[in-house]
Amino acid sequence: MATIYDLKPRFQALLRPLVGALARAGVTANEVTVVATALSLLVGLALQLDPESGPLLLLVPVVLFIRMALNAIDGMLAREHGQVSRLGGVLNEVGDVVSDAALYLPFALVAAVNAPLVIIVVVLGIIGEMTGVVAVQIGAPRRYDGPMGKSDRAFVFGLLGLLLGLGIEAGRWSTVLLTVAAMLGVVTIINRARRALGVVEP
Repeated sequence: MATIYDLKPRFQALLRPLVGALARAGVTANEVTVVATALSLLVGLALQLDPESGPLLLLVPVVLFIRMALNAIDGMLAREHGQVSRLGGVLNEVGDVVSDAALYLPFALVAAVNAPLVIIVVVLGIIGEMTGVVAVQIGAPRRYDGPMGKSDRAFVFGLLGLLLGLGIEAGRWSTVLLTVAAMLGVVTIINRARRALGVVEP
């Protein structure tokens, strides 16, 4: 099933000259991963303290785009510049989950946003990423199947932040958006588990 993740190769091609410059400057993949996580934690904390702030809500899609770029950069530094490491693998997977929770859970504090749905979408996202990682444990490649992968969740919450930040009050539209995201999150977990098992089963 198509997902925003499918656009990653084109995005990486645009970033490749910058990645090369960073590698020559001595920047490491792990440093980029830590910066991406720290940025998410900082903005998430600010949003938690003032969840009704229009400027902060508008900052969310910007931060998500920057984080997406940083995530692509750290992966390219690791694979294309000989920086693959076990520590990097741990930082990448844990950092993504922590960053998602930090940026998305504060939306549960916004007036009229369905808080339980926000939490459900975040939890399903964590389970989905865990399912993708568990695929490696059973002998399959890391699964990134959609329809609600990391980039797709970022789009949902980026859109939510944009609309709320522009002054559009939450209500039925935000509940529908989060409900669809939750449903697609369940489908994503099933897809990743099934395809991982399909690779290793005779």
